[in-house]
Amino acid sequence: MAVQISPSILSADFARLADEAAAVENTADWLHVDVMDNHFVPNLTLGLPVVASLLRATSLPLDCHLMIEDPDRWAPQYAEAGAGSVTFHVEAAQAPIRTARAIRAAGARAGMALKPATPVEPYEDMLPELDMLLVMTVEPGFGGQSFLDVTVPKIRRARDLIRRHGLQLWLQVDGGVSEETIERCAEAGADVFVAGSAVYGADDPAKAVQALRERAERATARAPWACGH
Repeated sequence: MAVQISPSILSADFARLADEAAAVENTADWLHVDVMDNHFVPNLTLGLPVVASLLRATSLPLDCHLMIEDPDRWAPQYAEAGAGSVTFHVEAAQAPIRTARAIRAAGARAGMALKPATPVEPYEDMLPELDMLLVMTVEPGFGGQSFLDVTVPKIRRARDLIRRHGLQLWLQVDGGVSEETIERCAEAGADVFVAGSAVYGADDPAKAVQALRERAERATARAPWACGH
């Protein structure tokens, strides 16, 4: 499975979002957009109008991560606006299968996110309804947090479930992903990596993306889960 890097604009300069997107346009696979409502998480970021503007400003597909209440109502609207991938939190969803199907019907990839303490096993049966599973490796809400090592076994268990069911399901990690932690995530089974401060805190964001990709690819090549892929 190909490694994908999704730089998070949560760590970018919000006054220069078009320029910040352009800085990684030739090396990143996605642009990760964290939508927070100050209810589901204790932070307030941006919403549909900014996503619509970003879509006009970059050729990168947008990877929208909704850390909001009532994603059942709002998630399909991000897909309809043109986001390439829309991820909702299962902890906030009342009807996760219906929401995933609505996202897909609106033309985007459907993702489901799990907080660090939320186990993956109860949602095993709904994995075929998804295009991506996001394992949060920090508590959602703020960028720049330290990676939680306790989440690595969950990444492994998630990958085992994906393999057991023979799914072409992307496994994303988000939170504290850096050159120091990305290899552990890749070895455990992740193949899509969100990185904020590790990219936008670097002198050259494009080079930072490439360095992260190289480390993840190296770890994936030797990972037992990737054998045969």
